[in-house]
Amino acid sequence: MPQIIDLTNKTFEKEVLKSKIPVLVDFWASWCSSCKMLELVLNELASELKNKLKIVKFDAGDPKSQKLVKKYQIQSIPNLQLFKNGKVVKELIGLKSKETLKKELSFILNNI
Repeated sequence: MPQIIDLTNKTFEKEVLKSKIPVLVDFWASWCSSCKMLELVLNELASELKNKLKIVKFDAGDPKSQKLVKKYQIQSIPNLQLFKNGKVVKELIGLKSKETLKKELSFILNNI
């Protein structure tokens, strides 16, 4: 099973903004129970879409993360932002099923 990459402020640019494939960023926090449930779904999705989509997670609850949290206007978590060519092209807020996520992401995944 492909591992979801844990991002830091230092790795965000390389892993997300400069990625050659679309990247789904999971903005989460350790205290968020919905985030923990979503992680199970994202692990399954990462396995299924391993060559089409990179899935990463960024701890929005970490005080060191606030600059990026503000930049991407994260006001509610879980918050998923889909990046393509370094730009946000889709945002999904809240807990979603794997089927819902695949449907929501299909427009970008089918155009790769």
